[in-house]
Amino acid sequence: MFKNLFKGKKAEDDPTILQPLEGEIVPLEEVPDPVFSQKMIGDGFAVKPTNGRVISPVDGEVISVFPTKHAVSVKSTGGREILIHVGLETVSLNGEGFTSFVSDGQRVQKGQKLLEADFDFIKEKVPSIITPVIFTNLAENERVVIENQEVKISK
Repeated sequence: MFKNLFKGKKAEDDPTILQPLEGEIVPLEEVPDPVFSQKMIGDGFAVKPTNGRVISPVDGEVISVFPTKHAVSVKSTGGREILIHVGLETVSLNGEGFTSFVSDGQRVQKGQKLLEADFDFIKEKVPSIITPVIFTNLAENERVVIENQEVKISK
């Protein structure tokens, strides 16, 4: 169902992070939005989703569910901050097509449903449903690398 993405060497690095949506992993540089493709808010990857179920990639805490429900930030127990931004320019939908299952400050478990996106509705109204997944607090020497449809953080 979902791939295990990262295999860390230290407990604080989270041993495994799940892919938050089913679909094809693509490099962030291929996202047709310069805020994401130029890594202005952090390094990461994107998913061309095959369904609208968005799950928590880690055990941790919800930092923020955006009021328009198009994005959610989660902080792992190991300290990684992950932003999942569903689609491009989806803020303009004002929450239409999205259902949130969590709230700010809520503890979440890896694999727990965070959001549901109605891509049949959404894809007719925005430029793309490609979903950036951004690590907003990587160290200066860390970067995200995609190899064989797996994502790794390298130093």
